[in-house]
Amino acid sequence: MRCPVCNHKEVSVVDTRSAEDDWSVRRRRECDRCQYRFSTVEEMELLDIIVVKRDGSREGYMREKIEQGIKRSLTKRPFTQEKFARLMHSIERDIQKKKKREISSDDIGELVMKHLHVFDKVAYIRFASVYRDFKDVKTFERELKKLRRK
Repeated sequence: MRCPVCNHKEVSVVDTRSAEDDWSVRRRRECDRCQYRFSTVEEMELLDIIVVKRDGSREGYMREKIEQGIKRSLTKRPFTQEKFARLMHSIERDIQKKKKREISSDDIGELVMKHLHVFDKVAYIRFASVYRDFKDVKTFERELKKLRRK
């Protein structure tokens, strides 16, 4: 790690603590040359997971794709970056709980919807309408009725 001010290679960790979500570690660091203090955050990363897509093709897990889809469904909805980070951690934790080397894109979509249902109902409907490919208004209405019952 380099100092963001003087670019020196030697920095020391002054303090380490769990972040509020308990899924990341926050470290306070200090440059050994200029004594500038800064913080870093270490997060868990899902590695070596293969996503099996609907057409049968396979690709490595990409967090950015999930984030992009969720953010699209959250357009013009109130949320904080901290809450969004917690949502992503919850989804990724559920992916890890499956303890599989391969996971289908359908399984990931269902996990996202499960968490969005709690996080933001409007975003849930938006995501579901694209993910489940609602063909008509009746399909959309059925999903809204299910949401109201819950």
